[in-house]
Amino acid sequence: MVLHLLEKGIEVVVWNRSPEPKEQLKQEAGQLKSGSENLTATSSLDELIGSLESPRVIWLMVTAGPAIDELLTQLAEKLDKDDLVIDGGNSLYKETLRRNEILSAKGIHFMDAGTSGGIEGARGGACIMVGGLREDFEKIEPVLKAAAIPEAYAYLGPIGAGHFAKTIHNGIEYGMMEAIGEGAAILKYSPFKYDLREVFRIYNTGSIIESRLVNWTLAELKEDPTLSNISSVIGSAGTAGKAKGEGHWTVELAKEMGIDVPVIEDSVKVRENSENDPENSPNGFRNKVVAAMRWQFGQHPVKKQ
Repeated sequence: MVLHLLEKGIEVVVWNRSPEPKEQLKQEAGQLKSGSENLTATSSLDELIGSLESPRVIWLMVTAGPAIDELLTQLAEKLDKDDLVIDGGNSLYKETLRRNEILSAKGIHFMDAGTSGGIEGARGGACIMVGGLREDFEKIEPVLKAAAIPEAYAYLGPIGAGHFAKTIHNGIEYGMMEAIGEGAAILKYSPFKYDLREVFRIYNTGSIIESRLVNWTLAELKEDPTLSNISSVIGSAGTAGKAKGEGHWTVELAKEMGIDVPVIEDSVKVRENSENDPENSPNGFRNKVVAAMRWQFGQHPVKKQ
């Protein structure tokens, strides 16, 4: 995302808790044709804050959960009134509302920016769903426009609206990925001995189900036609099969609202139980297809060592 913003002419000050990504970023920024002069890499949170002009805008890209609270606790003690913090991760909207209360009590503005597109989207332009005060949205709109592909960002409402929309987006994604995995398994074990690379090539050429997910499945099949290097344990937003991610949140929110979501709920159950499916079984292959998509768009830890 930083490399993309630099190429779009945005001045970016960066800090990361571990130094390796920062060093890699500095090296890759130096290889850009333009924009590397807009990068300032800092070695501490204090240096980051001191390198930004007031009122500051700080965009967090941190895994949902305690890590965000830890950072926000530090920022709340260091930032000034009217500074703005953006949570660009996939937080549960209720947590976003809670965090906003803490920051707003100190006069610090807070926004949520659910970000989609995977690694490919980060580098070439993402899809961003924004919640918060409209005046804050208008303030950061040039950065959002630079970070997103054309027309791929939107102000969706007050604080929490962005993260809520992104949670449901990911719940839908669970169901779509599971359907693709199930279809691939049926094709593989059918009497026709399909070359799945050719089937998915035609699926992704003008058909109704043509999509980035189908394309990512095709990409992995081209590299590894039997998916032998992919684990049949799908995983979620953390340790495989254990951590609760956005699919789980979608199911829980739907239950609170009295809405039945059988497709998403079943796709979550498949992920939870995927470690029980034998590696070389039809269900194991179904799981591998879903895991392969997760590798393609986010490089989630599904590759065998």
